[in-house]
Amino acid sequence: MNRIVRSMMMAGTLTLGAMAADKQIVFIAGDRSHGSGEHEFNAGCLLLAKALNEQSGLGVHATVVRSDWPTKDRSVLEKADGVVIYCDASSAISGEWEYLDGLAQQGKGLMFMHYAVHPAKPDADRWQRHWVGATMEDNYSVNPHWVAKLQVDEDHPIARGLPKDFEAFDEFYYNMRFQEDREKVMDLVTAVPSRERMRRYINMWDWHGAEGMGKEQTLMWGVQRDDGGRGVGFVGGHYHKNWALDRFRTVVLNAIVWVSGMDVPEGGVKSLPVSEDQLNENLDIYPGQENPRLSLPDVAEVLAQDPAPIPTDREKKPE
Repeated sequence: MNRIVRSMMMAGTLTLGAMAADKQIVFIAGDRSHGSGEHEFNAGCLLLAKALNEQSGLGVHATVVRSDWPTKDRSVLEKADGVVIYCDASSAISGEWEYLDGLAQQGKGLMFMHYAVHPAKPDADRWQRHWVGATMEDNYSVNPHWVAKLQVDEDHPIARGLPKDFEAFDEFYYNMRFQEDREKVMDLVTAVPSRERMRRYINMWDWHGAEGMGKEQTLMWGVQRDDGGRGVGFVGGHYHKNWALDRFRTVVLNAIVWVSGMDVPEGGVKSLPVSEDQLNENLDIYPGQENPRLSLPDVAEVLAQDPAPIPTDREKKPE
């Protein structure tokens, strides 16, 4: 065998070895939902996967599958080190709770984003809260739209490359239902809601939300499970345009890398700024409608708006 051929074979072996060593991350993206620019699960997953694959410089391979994964892409999940679920409630789980529990028992990481932190109570009690430490719950958690000053746990790897705090406007749920062993759940990102920062009180608002005003609320949490795997929940991600906020995007990328069993780089997971054109890529299509063009987020503009009127009739605590 001549020297050139031997060198080519060695290079190929090294490449295959590197590919095999890559961490595998699978995003499960839910179907279209609220309307253009909101709950853009597929576009959001594709944006984050591109950042991981093409911009992070990490040994990682991210794949996006849809809610039909049980029949089309099950083998992809079997190879995953981390699974990120971004959908309405549990729609993209497609009833495969036992299968996902099997992945968790193998030590795979599981992360749920935005509405995906809100399963039906029986599924939360039996499955999801055991995987990630907390879930949203009817008649307990609330879902206002507000400008949060997000404070990141400086002692945790997800804080790398980030300032102590930053602001974003989103539907930030709060008052989560935590697992019984609360001390095992890490408060990765917190914020304190106030009347001045509220812009919309919507369907789940009640006295729990009012009592939570002025108190620190956990918006991203994490666990290191006994099976060796990690779990993360994050309540943000309602507005697609927030992925263009560098710090918002970075804290989520850091969490995805961490939940997949990787070390978060000292400067955080790298990604390029998201342009307005990129923000408008891969948006869900609604028949008979033309998607309005999304603009880049302007948190200062939202802060300059008047606070939402207080729905006092919904804040009365039952006797």
